[in-house]
Amino acid sequence: MNAFTSESSPTFKRQSYKLLQSAVCLAVLSTLFACSQPDASASAASSLQNDKGTAVTANVAESNAQTAPLISTTASNPDLLKNVSATVYKDANCGCCKDWISHAEDNGLSATAQDVTDLAVFKERYGVPAEMRSCHTAVTTDGYVFEGHVPSKYVAQFLENPPVQALGLAVPGMPVGSPGMEYQNKFAPYQIMQLNKDGTTEVYADIVSTEQQL
Repeated sequence: MNAFTSESSPTFKRQSYKLLQSAVCLAVLSTLFACSQPDASASAASSLQNDKGTAVTANVAESNAQTAPLISTTASNPDLLKNVSATVYKDANCGCCKDWISHAEDNGLSATAQDVTDLAVFKERYGVPAEMRSCHTAVTTDGYVFEGHVPSKYVAQFLENPPVQALGLAVPGMPVGSPGMEYQNKFAPYQIMQLNKDGTTEVYADIVSTEQQL
């Protein structure tokens, strides 16, 4: 019997098809993993405290998300950030990072994505505390930092009148239903935190519904 299988045989074709299926599945799984594990420090940010000692919960798991009427978080206003430019540091395989960039660009942001292998280096450089970290870091040309899935509405609000002591804003972890993290009709309430130059943080806004993000 011939030890080799002919390329035209049904057996060879079935084996080739199975190998192709396996390769596709691995590619999809690796992309999902990259998005769900953005940074070792970010994944540990489920229980936080602000500078006043108040507990802050970052709802990053789908199991914690509430079922709510499906309202798009992608409503856009091209004039909202039309004069703002930012570099977004992210992992090359992070799908939700790309979705957040699309959300911001739809609202006028001029974004330059920069894929990096060690996100922690950039988060430390721009003063993002470990417990405030998420999967991507956006830095404007004026030096303001927006960590994670911050809605464009609040980016614009902050930039319109930035507090003197503030570096920027952060949404720790990856809350389901935040811009770039849409999933079915799920929404997990979350807090937008203000990052201060002295290393402290404080609550900038409580987001309890999808409508608040629009």
